[in-house]
Amino acid sequence: MPTIQANGIDIYYERGGTGTGPALLFISGSGGDLRNKPNQFDSPLARAFELICYDQRGLGQTDKPDGTYSMADYADDAAALLDALDIERIAVIGVSFGGMVAQEFALRHSSRISALVLACTSSGGAGGASYPLHELHTLPAQERAAAHLKIADLRHTDDWIAANPEAWEKRMALSLAGTRADRDETGALQQLEARRHHDTFDRLTDLEMPVLLAGGEFDGIAPVINMQRLQSQIRNSELQLFNGGHMFLIQDKGAYPAIIHWLQAHA
Repeated sequence: MPTIQANGIDIYYERGGTGTGPALLFISGSGGDLRNKPNQFDSPLARAFELICYDQRGLGQTDKPDGTYSMADYADDAAALLDALDIERIAVIGVSFGGMVAQEFALRHSSRISALVLACTSSGGAGGASYPLHELHTLPAQERAAAHLKIADLRHTDDWIAANPEAWEKRMALSLAGTRADRDETGALQQLEARRHHDTFDRLTDLEMPVLLAGGEFDGIAPVINMQRLQSQIRNSELQLFNGGHMFLIQDKGAYPAIIHWLQAHA
């Protein structure tokens, strides 16, 4: 089991892929667990780069320490993981909650990042918060999955569901299957609580590395307006929107190629 001591905890990580490009650190979203398949190593990123992925504190096979988790903790975990792997500088992609961690990481450890991709995420504060997923946490599984699917893609209206019952049931089944029965609920809730207090907006003007902001046009979790506010605050950034919701990376076949092309030009 590839675990490494970093920032006082044992972090589970995986390193691989078939790409010949530079190393790329992938910071995953809420509930991320490398035991779930398919995962990042099945994505086009792993065919373009040497991909480094890890389970964040409280999740998957990484330690679940007692106490409250902060966004600074998650950011420092990422930096300490790089230290333990003897990596001084790297390109980083953060998706959803991972994009929040990546913002905090970039602000606290700016010299470690050569290029940064922030996907379907928000700054919090004056830039707008992502949807408060902690409010869904106590709902029954079926109700929570349905609410999440509707928020994640605003095209999932009641009228659309009524007109597409088979497609909706398939998406519900996939959503329910994506939550492991052995997930540590305490760790997952701690992550959501840290997410709840995320706010980098006023500090984002300090960022100097090149930043790509990538989002879905129909995302209700990290709305387009939040991505636009990120762009307004980060001087060396560009925004690309894709045909999809919060899952635009798999909904729009052009998303991964565009991100890979950008990283190859800037990393």
